[in-house]
Amino acid sequence: MQREPGIRWPARLALNARDDAGATRVHAEHDGPLRLLKTLYPEGPGVAHAVLVHPPGGLVGGDRLDVQLDVQPGAHLLATTPAATRYYRSVQGEAVQAVHARVAPGARLEWLPQETLAYRGCLGRNELRLQLQGQLIASELLALGLREAHLPFDHGALLQHLEIEGLWRDRGWLRAEDRALLDGPCGLAGHRALGTLLMAQAEPFAPGLAERLLDDARSAIADSGLTAGATLLQGRLLLLRLLAHELEPATALIRRVRGLWRQQAWGLAPQEPRIWAT
Repeated sequence: MQREPGIRWPARLALNARDDAGATRVHAEHDGPLRLLKTLYPEGPGVAHAVLVHPPGGLVGGDRLDVQLDVQPGAHLLATTPAATRYYRSVQGEAVQAVHARVAPGARLEWLPQETLAYRGCLGRNELRLQLQGQLIASELLALGLREAHLPFDHGALLQHLEIEGLWRDRGWLRAEDRALLDGPCGLAGHRALGTLLMAQAEPFAPGLAERLLDDARSAIADSGLTAGATLLQGRLLLLRLLAHELEPATALIRRVRGLWRQQAWGLAPQEPRIWAT
């Protein structure tokens, strides 16, 4: 595999999910230390649970991971990871994870990686870009520093880029020296865990459905006690954002609302990937 200039350890994974008479079949191609570990079918053949692994366990300066997901009409792909994505301290260059997904008409994608950890001294870029013509649920959980290990995010930077082409884009640098952002009342207000959950589709939600989904989310937020909110954008994007001091309650809220939305909108059980329980 030829390395691009400035990239120390590149890795690429391309997944193609297609419908085969009601069953979702997944084909994978990879270069470097990034691959499809296994495809599971705990919900039956129609929903493929793909487990993506990066054996080195984290990224340092000069690493780049590229993930491409292509979900064909009628297919339903759930993609997750068995462990956190870790941005370690960088001594040379930027570490990048870039995920690009295309969801065709009549297809469904659930992009549900485990949390992202930004270590002290990291220099990273975390990107998710989606072309959406079908239906989508996606989540992103981020922790700045390692609170329990007493390793705060006191230097370093991470760029977060989340985008649904033509519908929504959220992009910004989280820099350790930006105390107004990290600690100010109009920023993170001292929180070091952030979460995003979104549900989107090519067409507007049916009348009344969006309100029910928002009610579910807001009830779960109230029960959690976290700083969070849920809203509807342009009639076809439901968005939940949260702040927390620790990852565990943030993860619990994201997973609960994801299950509620999946059940209410898609008529599917709030099935969690088996790998989360290991």
